[in-house]
Amino acid sequence: MNTQNLIHSIIQRIATGPELSKNIETEEAEAAMSAILSGEIDEVQAAIFLIALRMKRETMEENIGILEALLKFTDCQKIDVENLVDIGDPYSGYNRSIPISAFLPPLLAELGLPTLIHGLDSVSPKYGLTHRHINQALGINVDSSVSESKARIEDSDIGWSYVDQNQYCKPLHDLVPLRNKVVKRTVLNTVETLIGPLRGKNTHCILGYVHKAYPPIYATLCEKVGLDSSLLIRGVEGGVVPSLRQKGLMISYHKGLEKDRVETDPKLLGINSKLRAIAFPKRFEDGTERDLLAEYVVDLGRSALSGESGMFYDGLVYSASLILWHLRKSKSLPEASDRVREVLNSGKALNRLVANKNL
Repeated sequence: MNTQNLIHSIIQRIATGPELSKNIETEEAEAAMSAILSGEIDEVQAAIFLIALRMKRETMEENIGILEALLKFTDCQKIDVENLVDIGDPYSGYNRSIPISAFLPPLLAELGLPTLIHGLDSVSPKYGLTHRHINQALGINVDSSVSESKARIEDSDIGWSYVDQNQYCKPLHDLVPLRNKVVKRTVLNTVETLIGPLRGKNTHCILGYVHKAYPPIYATLCEKVGLDSSLLIRGVEGGVVPSLRQKGLMISYHKGLEKDRVETDPKLLGINSKLRAIAFPKRFEDGTERDLLAEYVVDLGRSALSGESGMFYDGLVYSASLILWHLRKSKSLPEASDRVREVLNSGKALNRLVANKNL
């Protein structure tokens, strides 16, 4: 079956309403997505394909097929580190709260965990503040190649890097204008965080979620792409930093199998906050001064990495402690939080921030 006949057949089956729509096979999903990435499918049909999948709800087989297609177009390289932490925060960014997670990579690197974080400039459905914006405000080259990012992480004085989707999967990045026309979330929002371009000897994916159905989906997809473990954190705005005010949940998976399900309590880590997250200052709520907002976040992040206490500091302690515990680098969460505070108070993680900027 040629490409046009294939997409015609698929759309006929998946776009026939909530009761009559049919699922498609993994191989069909991969073939259709590959054709879209190759530019063989026109924009209208590509949009219908993505919307119809979303409306009928994607099956695991369809998710896997889409993910496998994206991997075929990804520049994925091996990196010479024993354990690589891959932070998969939502690419559509944050539009209500400060993304504390942007400063996790240098902190984790100082804790002995080389870390990759990735993203893009702006995409639906949130069009929020992203890790690209923050790294730009830090003065870091946000368009480094995968090889350059690899070198930064392998450098013992740095140990972390940001890499943009336009560098490691340009055909997917070229779909951003189409995704923005679609407006709503699609399967691409679900799977794009799992195609990180670097793989260590062991690679550990850290993901946030909001809806309860997502952890087993993510865990299965992580196992399918060869990730060694995944940590799913119920975080603010779907990110990897939990609420600082109330109890949360994290689920630890190894090789796709659930190993631990833990209710987390910030108070047990010495975090006593009246607020769940740091809200955007009112002057930035309309999102029109994104560059100034990114600079505001950078100031907060630098202060936290310098050991200044506050909600940003607490958010780093909380999230980094969960990751240390997940990777069995600490016996308990309180023990992990003590290690994180020691590093933050030393100011050494800030040195890694500056080193990455100057490379």
